[in-house]
Amino acid sequence: MILPFAWMIATSLEAGGFRNYADAWREVPFGTYFMNTFIVTGLTVAGVVVTSALAAYAFATMEFRGKSALFLLFLSTMMVPQPVYLAPSYVILARLGWVDTFMALIVPWTANVFSIFLLRQHFRTIPRSLYEAAKLDGCSDFMYLWRIVLPLSRSVLVTVILFDVISSWNSFMWPLVVTNSENMRVLQVGLSYFNQEQASNYPILMAASTFCTLPLLLLFVLAQRQIVSSYSRSGLKD
Repeated sequence: MILPFAWMIATSLEAGGFRNYADAWREVPFGTYFMNTFIVTGLTVAGVVVTSALAAYAFATMEFRGKSALFLLFLSTMMVPQPVYLAPSYVILARLGWVDTFMALIVPWTANVFSIFLLRQHFRTIPRSLYEAAKLDGCSDFMYLWRIVLPLSRSVLVTVILFDVISSWNSFMWPLVVTNSENMRVLQVGLSYFNQEQASNYPILMAASTFCTLPLLLLFVLAQRQIVSSYSRSGLKD
């Protein structure tokens, strides 16, 4: 895993050295691409955490008619490949007037079935006695979720956030389809166009790829520590 990344950095420093990074940054508006990507990733992940926590809590704790069938229906959507719903989704967004806007980049991805599944499985491991005790104390379902369930689920929440950040940061096909203007491009789409323009200038290409990858690498290192720390603090203690 380290060798390709090391080769990318070594290639980026050939010929011009660190000047390659400055040249790559000036060639296209990477500042705009980074800002768009941060906005899309941040709001998408926030939406995923909220919707996944609420849906997972309902499936794990609450009782209602058709819960199992609805959960299976949710899971079945994971088997549908993205190209199948790409065109219908684009038509819907076009009718809403959302094409080439942040709404198109964010709203369709604020619900994630895998995140719901992951949180639901963890919520089911929390003792039912905690729920019953909270209800006896007059705690509402929302306050039980906020004050008890989520603090006990920090490690899983960090994992969900990490997965969704990586997915949103590396998203290419959907942003390519729903954006037209350069000022709405996200990082992966902008990097793709940059690769076409600099097809033979490998040091410049690797420099651009390096500073596009570094934020995720830093996040992974920080999140790895947080996951271990969260596991050590989570759970019931006598």
